[in-house]
Amino acid sequence: MTRQKSFKSRVRTRMDKTGESYTTARRQMLAKAEPARTPPVAPAGGRTQQDRISDALLRERTGQDWAGWFDRLDAWGAVERTHTETARWLVDTHGVPGWWAQTVTVGYEQARGLRAPGQRRGGGFEAGGSRTVAVPVQTLFHAFADEATRRRWLPDVEVRVRTATGPKTFRADWAGGPSRIVVGLTAVGASKARVAVLHEKLADAGEAERLRAYWRDRLGALKALLEREAAR
Repeated sequence: MTRQKSFKSRVRTRMDKTGESYTTARRQMLAKAEPARTPPVAPAGGRTQQDRISDALLRERTGQDWAGWFDRLDAWGAVERTHTETARWLVDTHGVPGWWAQTVTVGYEQARGLRAPGQRRGGGFEAGGSRTVAVPVQTLFHAFADEATRRRWLPDVEVRVRTATGPKTFRADWAGGPSRIVVGLTAVGASKARVAVLHEKLADAGEAERLRAYWRDRLGALKALLEREAAR
């Protein structure tokens, strides 16, 4: 909060000197502080959101590519906002679906140096993955929510369900804690759906990298299982 007030004070000082509007003065100060469309730099073994999600897919899901969202977020002053404030602004002001609002926010924070790939803003690490599966979204949700089905593609792991709101979200504690998974599911037509898994509260970058590979493998197994059964 103190940092945000300080920034606003500097903006108003510029307004007094230049006669600019608040929006113009803020945009100019952000441009000086950091060039627009700063290319993300990932450490060895890390992948940014921009590496994982193409401009074409982001534009399809949210109406803007990465550069477009970065420009809007810069103009709004997102570098001075919390993660929650930014994600909520994307949802409330621009109608971005919840999971995609989180994706854009994380991508922006990585590009602006506010967090490293795999790291939560303010500390801690996370990993995950996503897949599109050629089954109805309710079938995909059932594969998480139903214990017997879940064990077929996610064996030997203790999963304690926190909430399961079909067919959209699934949240669970992982292997006795402290980490947990947050799953978002989206219909892509009547017979296709997309799943995105976020594994939160990881200890370090090494665990995040290991679980990133793990989820890539397990979501591939889930896709193969469901599509094989759907074809029967």
